[in-house]
Amino acid sequence: MNKIFLPLSLTTLLVSPLYAQESNVAAEERDDEITIEKVEIVGKRSPFGATKTNTPIVDLARTISIETALDLKQKGVLNLSQSATYMAGVTGESYGYATRVDSISSRGLSIPRYRDSIQELFGSYNSTRAEIYTMEQVELLKGPASVLYGQGSPGGIINYVSKTPTLGKGSEVVLSYGNFERAQVGVDVNGSLSDDDKWVGRFVGIYRNADSQVDYVSDDTQVLMPSLSFMPSDNTTLTLIGLFQDTDSDTAAQFIPVEGTLLPLTDGTYLPDQDVYAGEPEFNKFDTKSNQVTLLGEHFINDSTSVSFTALWRDGEADYHQAWPTFTGGTRYLNAFVGAPVAPTDTFVPRTFYQADNTFNQHAFDVRVNKRFATGSFEHELLGGVQYQHVKTDANSAYYAGGGVLQGDFRYILDLANPVYTGAPEQAVFDAIYNDAPEQTVSDTGLYLSDQVSFDNWRITLGLRHDRVDNDTGLAEQEDTQTSYSAGVLYRFDNGISPYLSYAESFETVVGLDDDNNQLKPEEGRQYEAGIKYELSAIPGFITLAYYDIEVSNLPNPNGLPDEAAQQQGVTNIEGIELEGRLDFGEITAQFSASLMDADDPNGFSLSAQPDSNASVWVNYSPLEIEALTVGAGIRYVGESVSENGEIRYETPSYTLGDVMVAYDLSNNINLQLNVRNVTDEKYLTSCLFRGDCFPGVRRTVNASLTYSF
Repeated sequence: MNKIFLPLSLTTLLVSPLYAQESNVAAEERDDEITIEKVEIVGKRSPFGATKTNTPIVDLARTISIETALDLKQKGVLNLSQSATYMAGVTGESYGYATRVDSISSRGLSIPRYRDSIQELFGSYNSTRAEIYTMEQVELLKGPASVLYGQGSPGGIINYVSKTPTLGKGSEVVLSYGNFERAQVGVDVNGSLSDDDKWVGRFVGIYRNADSQVDYVSDDTQVLMPSLSFMPSDNTTLTLIGLFQDTDSDTAAQFIPVEGTLLPLTDGTYLPDQDVYAGEPEFNKFDTKSNQVTLLGEHFINDSTSVSFTALWRDGEADYHQAWPTFTGGTRYLNAFVGAPVAPTDTFVPRTFYQADNTFNQHAFDVRVNKRFATGSFEHELLGGVQYQHVKTDANSAYYAGGGVLQGDFRYILDLANPVYTGAPEQAVFDAIYNDAPEQTVSDTGLYLSDQVSFDNWRITLGLRHDRVDNDTGLAEQEDTQTSYSAGVLYRFDNGISPYLSYAESFETVVGLDDDNNQLKPEEGRQYEAGIKYELSAIPGFITLAYYDIEVSNLPNPNGLPDEAAQQQGVTNIEGIELEGRLDFGEITAQFSASLMDADDPNGFSLSAQPDSNASVWVNYSPLEIEALTVGAGIRYVGESVSENGEIRYETPSYTLGDVMVAYDLSNNINLQLNVRNVTDEKYLTSCLFRGDCFPGVRRTVNASLTYSF
């Protein structure tokens, strides 16, 4: 790890940390004006957030990154992936410019997405993407989280908090327009529905008509999100949220071959446009729908005891058609196959054609009780809960590999340098190879208990959870049980410095049998984390420095043990260091992050498509002389990533991007804002995979918005 610590110490001299954390100062000790200001700066903890409690993050021996709605607006964030691009150790755009899904990785591993502390997406390509405008804030809890959430990734979770009815909060209409003809209307209407303020309603709506940086790829969507809160007393709140979304799009990821993007063609040149559309205009589509209803509840039984719950019903569907290049070989492959030239240049590729209709249906609930009490000098905040979720997924598809090239049919090859689209095979071809896969069902029941203990300046966290997971693949049924543990200790010095240590576990079931006919074990993750949190006193600010060591075990056997019957002796090791912080100098606020990571898969290869480092800084300036003006600017650096398999190794170079923002209040209720991300229009690749394809990054994005508040 010396190679991690030394460069990071140099990085900290170049960028200053920016981390969204909540102070431990009790909200009731601040006046209303300061409370509102603090929430805008650092976000708000709630029982529906990533930690399921109101415990200040400064008291937790874990790392959590938060981006508030104001942060997201100032940075010009247009989707969930972009919300993570200023977080340490997080990769927000692993697979380049995308419209199918938000591929977010934390500490080298893909992570699941949650809304209001309930997982919102299962399976692949079977539902809509989450829309930023529906969110109050985005939270990323790093590292294993099975004690709170059951099975999941050792990298952590991303949780976004829904916009819900709020007394005293105004309403707005936002009109925005950007390059690639991206036009969007956002409506957020919030207000009391009764004279006694017991009923409060909110409606969030989105209508977008947009093209993209890839020809023929649109990103059109409609979102309706009504919500209603009922507060029969000061101690009880019930909130019902509906979320209905319909998106018509195509897939921006074109899976462009390595030859001509990362590597030159045989003549030494590259493709003239790495964003070339490799699909088929009348064939391709990625049309998705989703519907969900969420019920949130919180009741204070007395000053020390409260009950909260989240219940969710959601279904989604996707009609997915795509054609893409066969990654490697290009014309060389075609010529070798037929023994004679069939295309004039190396830029011709055969294409695979794919059709799929995917669905999922989910219902889930999470009920927890929070109890505060004391045993002598020890103060406890006890959290106990039960979580249940039942998910059905169905994925049916037709996969026409090579578009007939394997059968000697070359009608559908495409010149990536000068595309002339050929049309797609007849529907009868897909009907003949259609795979009606069986429906898959997963049921998970978990009981969990955690205790946050305070003794003088000590904060000790202990947690455990027991899960039972039932998998039915349609071909086999399997039951798994798992108990997960976590522990942490933190000491709060009077000068604001709080060193901490923590341990956490995760698991994820694997369905099947090994060669000895034994049921496969769940993949298991464990993390040791050590760090320092520093809450500044001279100025509002918070800084976190964390070191972590993650081990993921029970993975498929490495290449060195291919014939072992147990099949699960593979281990992935990940270690890294992260720095994040936020500083408020009055006219100037600054947020920064930096990270370095060293990760190996079971064969000793680098984790595929995971950058070894990242760093960023974002600064806002609001001059006192011009109160209506705010300007902001940021720099994002993403390090090199590697993809290798022992025979092939591709290194995707690092890249640095700049973002700028200018906002001006034309009046008390009209705001004009301009955002430019990737201001220099840098042309870059986010990752290239050893299978032979690359993913171009997001080009310069210009977006202007006019907000009318009332």
